[in-house]
Amino acid sequence: MRKKLPRPEGHLPLHPQVFHVLLALGDGTCHGYGIIQAFEALTQGRETLLPGSLYGTLSRMVNAGLIEEVDSPPVQTSGGPPRRYYRATAYGREAARAESERMERLLAVARARKLAPKGVR
Repeated sequence: MRKKLPRPEGHLPLHPQVFHVLLALGDGTCHGYGIIQAFEALTQGRETLLPGSLYGTLSRMVNAGLIEEVDSPPVQTSGGPPRRYYRATAYGREAARAESERMERLLAVARARKLAPKGVR
């Protein structure tokens, strides 16, 4: 039996590392180190995910229903132990959208107070 999940807004504000993982996964599937690489590519290296706490974060996100572990590809290319692969659930993507909207509202307040970075409209 699946547990009933709260509304995605109940997770807000998302911890930055949780939000970063959801951004890195998007609609795709990836293993932990790949999530780190994807996020760094998305932010052009200006932001990083901390590997020391990533796997604990992934475990908590699975338990919260934000992501799920999925089968690994049939061919492992790492040569090491099998990697765990993850993807965002529909619920996780909705939580990321809600967090993006929350951040947009905060940015609007910053703009109104003339505190937004130059060039951000």
